[in-house]
Amino acid sequence: MKQFFLLFALLFSLTKVQSQENLPTDYLSKEFHKERREAFRNLMPANSVAVVFSYPERVFSKDINYNYHQNPDMYYLTGYKEPDAVLILFKEAQGTEKYNEVLFVRERNASQETWTGRRFGVEGAKSKLGFTTVYNGKDFKDFGIDFKKFDKIIYDKIPTDLKGNKTGFDLFGLIESFKSKAALTAEKDTSDLFNTITNSLREIKTAEEIALMRKSVKLSCIAHNEVMKAVGPDMSENEADGIHAYIHRHYGAEGEGYPPIVGAGANGCILHYGENNATKIDNQLLLMDVGSEYHGYSADVTRTVPANGKFTEEQKAIYQLVYESQEEVFKLCKPGTPFQDLNKKSREVIAAGLIKLGIITDPKDVRMYYPHGCSHFLGLDVHDKGNYMSALKENMIFTVEPGIYIPANSKCDKKWWNIGVRIEDDILITKDSYENLSAESPRKWQDVEALAKQKSTFNDMKFPKI
Repeated sequence: MKQFFLLFALLFSLTKVQSQENLPTDYLSKEFHKERREAFRNLMPANSVAVVFSYPERVFSKDINYNYHQNPDMYYLTGYKEPDAVLILFKEAQGTEKYNEVLFVRERNASQETWTGRRFGVEGAKSKLGFTTVYNGKDFKDFGIDFKKFDKIIYDKIPTDLKGNKTGFDLFGLIESFKSKAALTAEKDTSDLFNTITNSLREIKTAEEIALMRKSVKLSCIAHNEVMKAVGPDMSENEADGIHAYIHRHYGAEGEGYPPIVGAGANGCILHYGENNATKIDNQLLLMDVGSEYHGYSADVTRTVPANGKFTEEQKAIYQLVYESQEEVFKLCKPGTPFQDLNKKSREVIAAGLIKLGIITDPKDVRMYYPHGCSHFLGLDVHDKGNYMSALKENMIFTVEPGIYIPANSKCDKKWWNIGVRIEDDILITKDSYENLSAESPRKWQDVEALAKQKSTFNDMKFPKI
């Protein structure tokens, strides 16, 4: 009998190991994260130390948390995706062991892991993330780091709304220990330096990052195309949103990179509309700003489609103007172009077009109907880090997203009211030009109408009535 239980235990443990290994194989490699830490270290001043904390967990409702999302800078530098952690990077090697980095992580806890999932722990951080010097978070308070000996302590803004669990080594405890060890004051805030370094690193994507971005954008395009085919006047905004979500997950995305914007008619004129609860789209335009998050990397694609498959003359005129604005901006997408020129050009084109249509008379009034910028960096954050006052460089990825939004009661002819159009594409700067990563989803109004005539597999799905 004893031998039977030993055999059972062995088989159970093997099964558990196998289930843990049944994971995607295209995550960023530990070599990527190590190289990024070295790149960060190279930008640090002499005799300095950098401190990076994980993001806090946030409450969804009562005793239920939101799905955890790691601090992108922590993930970028470590690959670690759990809370209650801190990374210490040193410019120069420290101690007799000559270590230049230390990672403090959540301790393994069999009881807690039964409820909330597996933890890497110290050994996992070493074997899977490639760290040599790793400790449990509870060791941070008494770990022998004399922060006062460094000329510069580099860290990002520290959250001020945390509540501790009284262990002393959750995120609140780690931060309090750091504040005490470093004798922090407001005058010592170095978040500007921290973000100068991370902006410079994250605005240029590596080959591994570009591969993940390609996949995230591609599967987002597939989702947009499928909704274009499936959409009809009787579809709800929520149903269209759900098609995006299903396709993202079908291809292995963890979710969306931001709350989806799926707005019909007047709702499409709300820039960050998020309710997505209109029960019928009716014979209106449907604006869909939805992008997947694949292994941490967010796409950001917007398409606008007529629910009945055909643009009205007014809808077509506004749509074509947004399209032309995009086309003119694309001509500037090459190394050396000042980033701010993209927004300037898109605004010039739309202002001239709105004047020609009689919607405005003064170019300054373009802000009434085009109130946002044309472009932002894209990556681990949907509005990713980067230097917006710099020039475009090879391997930057950013959006080009002009839009026009004319809500009811605007100071123009009523025929334009409740028309909202945005077209957004994700652009990779190449050696001497650009690549539109989201070109797989149609942009020309003729191509949008043609795709809308095709049948979607979702059109044949039947569900019980309730």
